[in-house]
Amino acid sequence: MRAGFIGLGNIGAPMAEWLVKSSFETTVYDTNPEAVRELVAAGARAATSGRELAAASDVMGVCVRDDADVLDVVLGEDGLLAGATPGSVIALHSTILPRTVTEVGRLAAKRGVGVVDACITGGRAGAQQGTLTYMVGGESEHLERVRPALETSAAKIIHTGPLASGAATKLCNNLMTYLGFLAAFEATHLARNAGLSQQALEEVTATNGNMSQQMLRFLALHKVSPEQQKSESFQTVIRSYADLAEKDLTVTLAFARENGVTLPGTALCQQLMARVYGVLDENRR
Repeated sequence: MRAGFIGLGNIGAPMAEWLVKSSFETTVYDTNPEAVRELVAAGARAATSGRELAAASDVMGVCVRDDADVLDVVLGEDGLLAGATPGSVIALHSTILPRTVTEVGRLAAKRGVGVVDACITGGRAGAQQGTLTYMVGGESEHLERVRPALETSAAKIIHTGPLASGAATKLCNNLMTYLGFLAAFEATHLARNAGLSQQALEEVTATNGNMSQQMLRFLALHKVSPEQQKSESFQTVIRSYADLAEKDLTVTLAFARENGVTLPGTALCQQLMARVYGVLDENRR
């Protein structure tokens, strides 16, 4: 099986590297030439466009930032559908609106190309360790076609239902993740200012199940020294986390509106993400 992968960012690059390590004939593409060079050094082949990548692939992974990027990568003049052959399958890993997935699937089907929304949770660490959880929406035959590729970086693959259900499940999962970060931040903020031991609080809440390992890893961001927190390198990383959280929660709120659901807690959480992550820009706090 020939695999293709577009989007070699913090999560996409290690996902693509697992394909190479697992002896897939792997073709990669990204607008960042350095990211492509690193994968080529690991054993991948470079493509100059989505069209070229699709022509050399039986299954294709897409891990780009947002809906607009997905539509461009798949439907653009030099996108995947321009070069994909009938019977191939595209796996969308990005956090996007379910209706975007449905539209891509509709247009791909006209060319005999399958689509699954194979959204992920586990972050960069999970991608590097090959322990991601995949939430996959789509037809069973399409999932089975891409399963060998997904298994290279997966701890678990969950078939969530029809096309677009994977993206919808990811949005619901993100909602709980970020609300959990907000709860952990505010609880520990109160504890510190009340003179309590944050270590003791974390031990208690981890023991009773209120504090997950993911939340504990998040709190580690707030344990760096004040000097490190103020450094531009640290703030650059923190701003990227907050930007992604705000983007993901904006997508979640749009999906909720489409379904006639009001999520006031999520809306407030979206506005507080810069503060929760510790961004020091005054206009974002």
